[in-house]
Amino acid sequence: MINPGVFLGVLVQLALLGTLDAVAGLGPLGWLAGAAYGIAVGGFLTYGLNRSTARSLGPADAVTLGRSGLVGCVTALVVDTAGREIVTMVVIASVALALDAVDGHVARRTGTASPLGARFDMEVDAYLILILSVVVAQSLGPWVLTIGAMRYVFVAASRLWPWLNAPLPPSMARKTVAAVQGIVLVAVASTVLPLWAGFVVTLGALGLLTWSFGRDTWWLLDQHAFGSTRRVAADVA
Repeated sequence: MINPGVFLGVLVQLALLGTLDAVAGLGPLGWLAGAAYGIAVGGFLTYGLNRSTARSLGPADAVTLGRSGLVGCVTALVVDTAGREIVTMVVIASVALALDAVDGHVARRTGTASPLGARFDMEVDAYLILILSVVVAQSLGPWVLTIGAMRYVFVAASRLWPWLNAPLPPSMARKTVAAVQGIVLVAVASTVLPLWAGFVVTLGALGLLTWSFGRDTWWLLDQHAFGSTRRVAADVA
């Protein structure tokens, strides 16, 4: 059974698409892509709620759901207009990125942080990076898709090597690198930078992301290979 909050989120997504249609115009492909995204998010949240102890969405989850609605609008614009409504897309994506700092703050202030909320926030961020990388790849080349695909490659790899699913320690560097990806991709997508400058900063963002994933993968491998040995040695000592 779908949660009322999740159902409301799907309705909000459709309402945002309707508003976008009235402002910028949205064809059938855009409507289909945006609606499909909203329904997929609703399915993800319903599945997550059914598997968790939570029975409803918290205030921070509501903020993330609102951000997700904006990401659905970005998706609709990218699919429908192939970048022609670039200003509208950049504005909406910028608001979605700015709100990323809000849901975490709300979760901490209200004491409603949860594994589901953290996962939801992360997946919305990852998908936004993916769709923005699709936009930038149209001007800089397909190599930019590596930025958007890296998170999903990591998830796929964890199916083969389950030790990659182990929890990582909190890291401000990881959060900063993730934020840099969105900022850089939006800046380059806006075309305010010369093409050569866009290439340089995007390549730099990819370098940072590769370093971040590489560092986390190495830490997980170290824990998998030597963590238990270290714990046994510590217990003996």
